[in-house]
Amino acid sequence: MSQFLSDNNAAVHPDVWAAMQAADSPDAPYDGDALSAALDERFSDLFGRDCAALWVATGTAANCLALATMVQPHGGVVCHEEAHIEVDEGGAPGFFLHGAKLMLASGTSAKLTHEDIARLIDPVRDDVHQVQPHAIAITQASEYGCTYSRDELSTLSRFAHDRSLGLHMDGARFANAAAGMSDNAQEAASQAAHRVDSLAFGFIKNGGLNAEAVVLFDPQQADLAKYRRKRAGHLQCKGRYLAAQILAMLEGDLWLANARHANAAATEIAGACGGRLMHPVQANELFVNLSGDEREALRKQGFDFYDWGDDAARFVTAWNTRADDASKLAQAIAAL
Repeated sequence: MSQFLSDNNAAVHPDVWAAMQAADSPDAPYDGDALSAALDERFSDLFGRDCAALWVATGTAANCLALATMVQPHGGVVCHEEAHIEVDEGGAPGFFLHGAKLMLASGTSAKLTHEDIARLIDPVRDDVHQVQPHAIAITQASEYGCTYSRDELSTLSRFAHDRSLGLHMDGARFANAAAGMSDNAQEAASQAAHRVDSLAFGFIKNGGLNAEAVVLFDPQQADLAKYRRKRAGHLQCKGRYLAAQILAMLEGDLWLANARHANAAATEIAGACGGRLMHPVQANELFVNLSGDEREALRKQGFDFYDWGDDAARFVTAWNTRADDASKLAQAIAAL
């Protein structure tokens, strides 16, 4: 089968394997090794802003540990009703945040505007009888593969800080978003980072094995997150292997090269979908209106993907999606 199920299914990039092999020598345990110590400086250089970066093994942990630094148990996190932290993390935010509530807002293509958020939180009374919002969580690229522009991020950032709310970015596909936003993807990534308080920078979907980065732009939050990471069981004793993966992906902008390849494959397929597309294709996910018979026809031709409700499908491209597979899928959809 030609795989378009998820970029979680993608292989580990050879450079990541090589970096892990190179790290296979004695060093200090946990996060005391040289590779882990290099992360803060490397991410600060990337974003042009002082920050601290902690490795963790999953995107769920990355999101929840970051949010736990800015949300008290009696508070709430505003997110989209289809956000990953609401739909696909098995109640982990409530577990990590000791009962803090997710406050669900609606918005187009799984994105939120400041008006969407205001409609949700403005009616909340400022008293102890109601959950008070403490933070906003957005996803870049969104759960429907759409990106926040720099102007949209600027507006959300101003709104959050005017309301004394933390702003967290779930960046499981942050590389794909940055690659899709601008010819100067590094600049786009840096500008996005300047507008948030924390970022879960995803690497696993983009060629990593089991390493994600929690990037925090407040040193006090970073100190707190280290204790929470240990308490949550995510302080791995051989952390240098996670740090090695992240550094390998950042080296020579491999993270961007991989994302550009995935995005290019998605763009080619999108060109064959026409009016079937449910959302703009701005990263590496496509949501396509297809009947049950049409989906069955594609599967019989060897394409693997997820159904999306009763009349649609989701296709996800990856850093190692073969150009021939993307072209054949485009041709098959065009021929329906």
